[in-house]
Amino acid sequence: MSKNKSNIVNNMGSQQLADLLLRLSNKRRMRVLDSMNYTQLINVLHYLDPDEITDILYNLSPRKKNKILNLMSDDIKEKVEYLLRFDPRTAAGLMNLNYVIVHPDTSFRDIAKILKKHEKKTGKIPEILVINKNGTLLGELPSYTLALHKDREKIKKYIKKIHTIPWNANKHEVIHIFRKYKHNKVVVLDEDKTVIGLIYSDDVLSLLHEEASKSIYHLASVSEEEDVMDPFWEKIKHRYGWLIINLFTEFLAAFVVSLFQNSINAIVLLAVYMPMVAGMGGNAATQTLAVIVRGLALNEIKKGVAIKILINEIMSGVVNGLITGIIVAFVAFFISKSPLIGVAVTAAMIINLIVAAVFGTIIPLIMKKLGKDPASSATIFITTATDVFGFLSFLGIATLLMG
Repeated sequence: MSKNKSNIVNNMGSQQLADLLLRLSNKRRMRVLDSMNYTQLINVLHYLDPDEITDILYNLSPRKKNKILNLMSDDIKEKVEYLLRFDPRTAAGLMNLNYVIVHPDTSFRDIAKILKKHEKKTGKIPEILVINKNGTLLGELPSYTLALHKDREKIKKYIKKIHTIPWNANKHEVIHIFRKYKHNKVVVLDEDKTVIGLIYSDDVLSLLHEEASKSIYHLASVSEEEDVMDPFWEKIKHRYGWLIINLFTEFLAAFVVSLFQNSINAIVLLAVYMPMVAGMGGNAATQTLAVIVRGLALNEIKKGVAIKILINEIMSGVVNGLITGIIVAFVAFFISKSPLIGVAVTAAMIINLIVAAVFGTIIPLIMKKLGKDPASSATIFITTATDVFGFLSFLGIATLLMG
């Protein structure tokens, strides 16, 4: 980290730094952490919940992680060490421990004492989860009931059901359950169905933001490790590989164009409409790709629906190709006085938008099936497909009609 940035960090208060760490990318967060001594780190972590501290410690070296843990209070250390045991990509890795467990025969007066004790210890009001004698979850006690009932009254009549998720569910399953049930929290259960934590909707919103960012980076073939403020040599390192691959795929499109050199020389006007056909195909493919990647990220695309999705995308491509093709055909007729070019553009537009729909749907699904990131490098292959088939269909049809 530069001297100026280090000075900025040193001049910030501990609470401000805590808020900052939660908002930074992993790479920039590591730079800030490296610029801080252990005393500063402990002061900053004091303002964070155990689950937030865990997120920060995941990426530190074992030596630094253990050093920080040993400087923490015993209560926080115990919770953080417990959370660090779990894979951060699972429900257990996303959960927090801000809850208390009670039994259904507990009175409201006792609940108030339990909450007061927890708040004094942690500084936070916990969620109230209710279990039976066997440790099985019965539900939650909504906090609003505390103000509505007598001190000696038992809580059993006011227990509300709450959704649960197994500890080893992956992050896509976590997102799915929140989308399906629209609740602000779910309970994480161990293999024996005992409660081990809670996940709040805020945690899932952060996860959705992270997934969206990854998709944007991959769609643009940019490394997640690249930062907007990186020096130019870092940007070169992260990007040149994909650009070289893209260069070779562009040679394929150029080769297709060269096959029709005589037609282009004879009818120079064809060159005017070539980028339009290829560009529309590329844009349509990117739209399809974005929808499919989002569906995969949110676990909305289930087994057996791929054909239905593909058919819908193809039908959309046919209609959109017809609409845009007719518009271009009218422009070509009035400007170029060439109805045949208009016909060729319309036909090529329909073909290329179908190609865009097929490749934009199939490529991310295939990559997902192969265990690869469904967005990674997809744009390169899709752009190549729409360029090649766009040029091939337009120039081929125009050559047949006007040759």
